[in-house]
Amino acid sequence: MKNFLIFPLIALMLFISTVSCDKDDVQPTIDPGSIDTPADLTAVLNDIYSNSDAPGMAVSVIKNDSVLYQQSFGKATIERNKPYTNQTSQPIGSISKTFVAAAIVKAIEQGYFTLETNINDILPVELKNPKIPDAVIKVKHLVTHTSGLLDEAGSYFQAYHILPGEDISTEGAQLLVGGFGIQQRETMPLADFLASYYYPGGDLYSSENFASTAPGSTWNYSNIATSLAAYLVETATGIDFKEYVTTNILLPLGMTRTAYNMEELNSENMAELYWDKSTPLPDYANDSYPDGSIHTCNEDLAKFLLDMMKGAKGQSATLFSAAGYKMLFEALLPEGIVPEILAENQGVFWFLNGEEIKHDGSDPGTSCNLQFRKDGNSGYFLLTNMDASTDIHDQAYFELAGKVHAAVSAFIQHQ
Repeated sequence: MKNFLIFPLIALMLFISTVSCDKDDVQPTIDPGSIDTPADLTAVLNDIYSNSDAPGMAVSVIKNDSVLYQQSFGKATIERNKPYTNQTSQPIGSISKTFVAAAIVKAIEQGYFTLETNINDILPVELKNPKIPDAVIKVKHLVTHTSGLLDEAGSYFQAYHILPGEDISTEGAQLLVGGFGIQQRETMPLADFLASYYYPGGDLYSSENFASTAPGSTWNYSNIATSLAAYLVETATGIDFKEYVTTNILLPLGMTRTAYNMEELNSENMAELYWDKSTPLPDYANDSYPDGSIHTCNEDLAKFLLDMMKGAKGQSATLFSAAGYKMLFEALLPEGIVPEILAENQGVFWFLNGEEIKHDGSDPGTSCNLQFRKDGNSGYFLLTNMDASTDIHDQAYFELAGKVHAAVSAFIQHQ
């Protein structure tokens, strides 16, 4: 069983690096002339869904400042025959990092720090890379995955945990326990988790958590460093990160069905996550929650994407100034730092590749991707409550995602 925290990200990024909403990228499996209307798109997507391994899925398409299409398919809970709707909430994996990005830019605009700020000017206890004790890690290093702070897979797995009250005797629970070593326990506060990982004497502290290269010189995707960036916002502002995001990002956008904690959402609107269609997974959480644990729905995520797209072309002031949106999507690294197979460059957590701005998300039982054009004129996302944690599962997801992309691209051509 492969590393679901690292490998799916690479595979998903390989997928989205080869597709876009441009008409020249339409895949030959879809006849562009056959998808002129939303009804046409629904018919094609329903056929794609019916021939997939996804329990449920949701798609939104945006063009020219309007949500042109928004539809959901399949089941939120197979066992209860509960449909997946546009109000169904599910975790979106690492697309959550784009909300950390928004929080970082908001805190910068509020004057708490800058991208050039040394993180030790913010943290209550100095953090050092033991391999390069004098290295200065700046905020910009965290948001571009160039901090030299690494995810040690064994330790990061321990951040995941099955929530108390869940039945761990089920097949799905035993897959998480036996396959990934995920245990059932209470959630650890973010500050405590980060301290255990980054500071000597912590239960998860190891030299393997750190690179031997200087900040800014090498790219290493890091979930935990992302959550450290979120903790900088929490420390600098004195506001719990969840509360900060809710107040400054979610509420201004009207995202009332979005939260980090599942208990804050209507349980009747929550999607079950599945290993496969016959194996639901128990509810689980992650101590490093900012990096991948936001729960949202088709309606709400479309509001976020629409604002990001308007901001990319300088036409939104809902969350930031024009300069703030520009900061999100500016290339922050020298050429050649980000692996070429993934993207050309990195904004504030957003991946920049050609004419596309994008991010994906993958965790047990959830696989998603989101992308839009740099000119802000068109974009879409796909949410599923299906797994991509094994070779067979990710192949099934990529087949589904590729077909959805082709159908959406064909639809966008005619709008």
